[in-house]
Amino acid sequence: MKIVFLDRETISPQTRVRRPAFDHEWVEYPRTSPAEAADRLRDADVAIVNKVKLPADVLAQAPRLRLVAVAATGTDNIDLAACQARGIVVSNVRNYATHTVPEHTFALIFALRRSICAYRDAVRAGRWQQTAQFCFFDHPIRDLAGSTLGVIGDGALGQAVAAMGRALGMRVLMSGHKGRTDQGSMYTPFEETLRQADMLTLHCPLNADTRNMIAAPEFAQMARRPLLINTARGGLVDESAVGPALDAGHISGAAFDVTSVEPPPANHPFTALLERPNFILTPHVAWASAEAIQALADQLIDNVEAFVAGRPVNAVAP
Repeated sequence: MKIVFLDRETISPQTRVRRPAFDHEWVEYPRTSPAEAADRLRDADVAIVNKVKLPADVLAQAPRLRLVAVAATGTDNIDLAACQARGIVVSNVRNYATHTVPEHTFALIFALRRSICAYRDAVRAGRWQQTAQFCFFDHPIRDLAGSTLGVIGDGALGQAVAAMGRALGMRVLMSGHKGRTDQGSMYTPFEETLRQADMLTLHCPLNADTRNMIAAPEFAQMARRPLLINTARGGLVDESAVGPALDAGHISGAAFDVTSVEPPPANHPFTALLERPNFILTPHVAWASAEAIQALADQLIDNVEAFVAGRPVNAVAP
């Protein structure tokens, strides 16, 4: 049994990735380019990947491959239909980030709602010394209690964020993505959530239904000038529309932990926003608490061991 980990560097070097409890050959690479993937998987029985793309042409060159163990929840980098056609099981890691992602989400909300970055930068620039009193009021500060939080996505992470919001005294609106009509009376329609929310936070997978689900027309519906938070997937928001939405006052601030291309190129639309006090970009680390990464690594190997034992778990349907 040959196991090939194509992008070990996507998991912190401080995290222990235990070896499976069966006889195997383990090969790992720090990272793998698209041109290298096929050759490295040519004689692999199990592929472990995080962000490496495995399209149909790469899978076709791996005749022994029987399992793709994804070291993440999202599987949009894997051609699931091609895997099904070739009898390759795809497993992912689930519910490991139910503390770290909601905590990061609220860290971003607090930072924007209370202008933390703006006040830090002002103090760094000497503004406090220039005042004639003990404090200054250059930037808005708003409480979360009594405000309305719109949560787009009702999975484990969305539900955890909603629970935190309620604990902070917020009114919470749960909604599915644009166009979804299969939700019950406890959910608020997508367009109504856009109109009512003081903060919008996204917790959806990226697929054909959700790509660019928030773009210029949606920004124009945001009557309360909400904060927009995306710790889910790059591509859920039309990134070129964020700057104009800030300029037009459709949103009062935005924070992203993800971009459609990672790392973003120098000419990415967010590059021009980085000096703004009401915009925050973090490098896809919402998931990356030490506790969450270790839980991910442990579940990843659990998935491999379960598959080899003939009891596959966390299998992903195409």
